[in-house]
Amino acid sequence: MENRSITREQALDILYQYTKSESLRKHALAVECCVSAYAAKVGGDPQLWSVTALLHDFDYEMHPNAPDHPMKGSPILAELGVSEEIRRAILSHANYSGVPRLSPLEKALFACDELAGFMTAVALVKPGKSLHEVTAASVRKKMKDKAFAWSVSREDIVNGAADLGVELDEHIGFCLEAMKGRAAELGLAGTAPAEPGSSG
Repeated sequence: MENRSITREQALDILYQYTKSESLRKHALAVECCVSAYAAKVGGDPQLWSVTALLHDFDYEMHPNAPDHPMKGSPILAELGVSEEIRRAILSHANYSGVPRLSPLEKALFACDELAGFMTAVALVKPGKSLHEVTAASVRKKMKDKAFAWSVSREDIVNGAADLGVELDEHIGFCLEAMKGRAAELGLAGTAPAEPGSSG
């Protein structure tokens, strides 16, 4: 039976049941940070947007290859009572799904997904492995380095911001601040200060 009011706690239960990888769990939380911040900015339903972000890759461990992810995950979510609105948004974040991104939620999920992963990667190569060492400018610089986090689609990041109607630098800065606000939860609050002269 479809339940439009699945809670964040229920979404986390589903995520943790199907996703054992700590990095994938953290990715879901990172995307949630960014998407939830946009919900607050544009007046979206906070719970709806949060749940969608948390569940967008819940089936990735089971179905790591396109087009199985997220297509095969959708019926599982339906059985678990996740609404059609959320399932549609999750399908739309895959360019090959054939589901166009129409709603603000769908556009925000796509715009934040690759960027959140990329900013996590940028933070992890900093000396203190901290988001607080990352700036929008350093993210843009790393985007030009094709060898860095090569699996992250720069094109999706650029197109996602454009689709959202936001300047890329503004989008990066906005998502970065959202993630910094929950850096500890993401495991990116930093380690002990690096020794002088050390580099990450």
